[in-house]
Amino acid sequence: MKYITEYRDAARVREVLDEINRVTTRPWRLMEVCGGQTHSIIRHGIDQLLPDGIDMIHGPGCPVCVTPQELIDQAIAIASLPDTIMVSFGDMLRVPGSEKDLFTVKAQGGDVRVVYSPLECIQIAQDNPDKEVVFFGVGFETTAPANAMAVHQAKQLGIPNFSMLVSHVQVPPVLDAMLGSEDVEVQAFLLAGHVSAVMGYWEYHPLVEKYRVPMVVTGFEPLDLVRGILMAIQQLEEGRAVVENAYARVVVEDGNPAAMNIINTVFAECDRNWRGIGNIPGSGWSLRPEYAPYDAAKRFAVSHIKTEESPLCHAGEVLKGVMKPNECPAFGKECTPRKPLGAPMVSSEGACAAYYNFGRFESASRETA
Repeated sequence: MKYITEYRDAARVREVLDEINRVTTRPWRLMEVCGGQTHSIIRHGIDQLLPDGIDMIHGPGCPVCVTPQELIDQAIAIASLPDTIMVSFGDMLRVPGSEKDLFTVKAQGGDVRVVYSPLECIQIAQDNPDKEVVFFGVGFETTAPANAMAVHQAKQLGIPNFSMLVSHVQVPPVLDAMLGSEDVEVQAFLLAGHVSAVMGYWEYHPLVEKYRVPMVVTGFEPLDLVRGILMAIQQLEEGRAVVENAYARVVVEDGNPAAMNIINTVFAECDRNWRGIGNIPGSGWSLRPEYAPYDAAKRFAVSHIKTEESPLCHAGEVLKGVMKPNECPAFGKECTPRKPLGAPMVSSEGACAAYYNFGRFESASRETA
């Protein structure tokens, strides 16, 4: 198959669902790691078409969602300064800080702009030499190459008025932390295809060997997802645990060497704080010392800003798969897309947003709303 419509063909999806029903003999708990996969599963009702007992758990693979509130507040502090242009992907503007969000800063007169590529920031900085241009660099391995290239180009071109507020995280360390946690019960993982397109899937072999948990790389279309679910269930039913690739049209085991090279040139591994989850050693990236002049947290001295998240928000439990969004007492009440308590309600990859936008309100917390 070579056309995207073929991966949305209902008859083909039904054939795979029939095979899933045929091979499934017991309940299983599977986690789709990526928030984009969550939205596709909920939008197409895939979880409701699976056999009884197959529970799809929603994972932490939403970069906006896992960005800690303290970094949002740091971005807001920088964006509020005079002669500063804060540049970001669109999702970040509505993520709540402790008092407001970047959209509010923009409404109050701050120069906050949305781009589709961090490389656009280079041109913005060149066009505005009298202003500081700061890119809010958020993401998993998927966006890391382009973000790294923006910093690399700024250094190569000698652009002095560009910097990046870095909030980069990595998938394997968070899966390791989750599997080692007593409150997370996941028996197999669907791995994010776009992350693996960059990094490959060689990093997951040690996790599979350590925890004996099947992992399947898959894409985002309905046929991709049901095939990935089928392969994971087949492993579970047969007592196997390996890394399999159900997204071979995009992903190879060794990943993209050029992408990994620019990441390793600009970034170094570091500990990183995850929203609602906490600090995970070795789970993030920060700028290497030779690129330190482009570190916005240091340039604007905002690293001291530390804030507490709302006690009403259960984003951490949702991101770890311990709680479904509609099981949160605040879901659809104190927390809505118009007045979000946490990032999962406003991000285009947030599980809470998926449940709200596609009408998954059937929970005790929503019945009386």
